[in-house]
Amino acid sequence: MSYFPDTPHRNLHAFAFSHRSGMKHNPVVIWMTGLSASGKSTIADALDNALQEQGRITAIIDGDSVRSGLCRDLGFTDSDRDENIRRVAEVARLMLEAGLIVIVALISPSSASRHYARSIIGNECFVEVHVDAPLETAEQRDPKGLYKKARAGLIKNFTGIDSRYDVPVFPEVHLDTQALSVEQSVATILDWLAHNDVRT
Repeated sequence: MSYFPDTPHRNLHAFAFSHRSGMKHNPVVIWMTGLSASGKSTIADALDNALQEQGRITAIIDGDSVRSGLCRDLGFTDSDRDENIRRVAEVARLMLEAGLIVIVALISPSSASRHYARSIIGNECFVEVHVDAPLETAEQRDPKGLYKKARAGLIKNFTGIDSRYDVPVFPEVHLDTQALSVEQSVATILDWLAHNDVRT
C-alpha cells in the first residue's frame, strides 16, 4: 500500500504566486533525482552558483544535509523514504512561497513519491531533473564508498543494489552525465527554464 494519500494536496500558495509579478524571477523548485553518485549535488551547487551570479535568490536542499538534520529520525524503509521526501517537499514549498528558486538534490527513488512531491509543490512550479548515470558509472565514482559497503552487505536497502530506483519516464529535463559536463548540465537546465518561460 502506498504511503501517500489519494487526495491531492491543497493549493496553499496561490496568494504568494499572485504577488510574484514584480520579482526578477519566477519561484520554482528544481527537483534533481538520480542514483547516489550520479552527480546531483555537484550539479546543484554549480546551478546555485550560476543563478546567484545572475542575482537570483536561491536555496539548496541536499539529501545528505536533510538526513543529518530534519530527517535524522528516519531510516531507509520504503515508508521512511516516502516520509523523507514528503518533508523535503513541504519545506521546498515554503521556500517557494517566499520567492526562492529551490534546488533539491535527493535520490527520491520512487515515482510515487516524486509524483506526491509534485502535488505538494504544484505542477506549474515543479521541474523534475533526472540526473542520469548508469549504475556501473555511479559505482565507479562512489566518492563515499557507499556502493562498496552495500555490495558487502554493510548497508541495507541501498538504492540501485537491493532497493529499486524508478527511472523517470517524462522528466522535464534529462541529463546524461556520461555525455555532459557539469557546465553543460547547468546550461541545459537554464535553457529549459528559459524556453518554458520561467524567468531566472
